[in-house]
Amino acid sequence: MLRDAAVEELVRLALAEDVGDGDITGEAAVDAGRTALARIKAKAPGVIAGVKIAEAVFHAVDPELDFEAACVDGSHLSPGDHVAVVGGRARSLLVAERTALNFLQHLSGVATATAEAVRALEGTGVRLLDTRKTTPGMRALEKYAVTLGGGLNHRMGLFDMFLVKENHIAIAGSVAAAVAACRESRPGTRLEVEVRTLEQLEEALDAGVDRVMVDNFTPLLAAEAVGRASGRAEVEISGGVRLDTLRAFAAAHPDYISAGFITHSAPALDMSLTLLV
Repeated sequence: MLRDAAVEELVRLALAEDVGDGDITGEAAVDAGRTALARIKAKAPGVIAGVKIAEAVFHAVDPELDFEAACVDGSHLSPGDHVAVVGGRARSLLVAERTALNFLQHLSGVATATAEAVRALEGTGVRLLDTRKTTPGMRALEKYAVTLGGGLNHRMGLFDMFLVKENHIAIAGSVAAAVAACRESRPGTRLEVEVRTLEQLEEALDAGVDRVMVDNFTPLLAAEAVGRASGRAEVEISGGVRLDTLRAFAAAHPDYISAGFITHSAPALDMSLTLLV
């Protein structure tokens, strides 16, 4: 998960966006001294993620609010299960409500989509990877949610692993030239090359890469790529990956399948916050 300071900044920005100069409805309709309990519960089945983020939202709004979690991140929820109970000033509860739910619902949606994809790969031995197709500013949290759903994190960003892609190859002139430049720049750093053809695959394997990403291959062509790479490099399948195609690609027996949909298209997990007054 993000460092505490980074979480605080994300929460601050989210609240500033929503609250602005103040909750004019709450200030008009709710007495300043009124207290209440708020209960957050799941309305759909899924994997919970972001409980601590939600707590940080409530405490950023009002440090005197009492937040009691009813589950921990990674728990499997059924409709009606309680996520947390929060007590204190009613105005504060209403101010924090939407921002806390936005974090909870989105991150739980990512964890749930990941868990569904991991279940689809069950028994194949293939591991699921995420991608950099994440919400700006939310990558660390979304990648954390992926791990709660049973997936693995690919590189965090452009800085922690070489990934030579189509445009790098075009500018460098060839797969071999791009790989050589990377190896010279940072010897020992893991290096992956995205390939679009079997010819590029052979060039990458001859260059001694650690992993090849076969991009937009059919399952049949991916199986041939896996056979050629056996004992020479890891294989990751990417492109055209959806929940309904995971098993077909897994039949090629790659080491990994990477899926953007678990972050960029994950539906929010439905939850509600109800005041008990």
